[in-house]
Amino acid sequence: MSSLKAFSLSVAFLFVLFSSALNAAEITVEQKDKQFVKDGKLVEKLVINVGDKIHFKNQDPWFHNVFSLSDISTFDLGSYPKGESKSVVFDKAGASEVECAIHPQMFLEIEVK
Repeated sequence: MSSLKAFSLSVAFLFVLFSSALNAAEITVEQKDKQFVKDGKLVEKLVINVGDKIHFKNQDPWFHNVFSLSDISTFDLGSYPKGESKSVVFDKAGASEVECAIHPQMFLEIEVK
């Protein structure tokens, strides 16, 4: 492959990557009454795009520990109190199961397109 063609492919890749970052959404999912809530409503499934960032905000008077062991996004945000928010960027397509380590009834499926 010529160096000019390789350079052109690199520039095209960076453009796509940069464009995706510019179009990425920032979404807030709250923990309220030991449930995942978005826009004041219980949410059990959320569909987002690759590159989107979800802010998990604790609105309960007790600690939450949001985590996922899914292949596309493994994370553990640790325990955090009311009023604090922790974030995750979902950079791969697929399904991610999100839970709270403290409250096993809390479950959120995130589909990343």
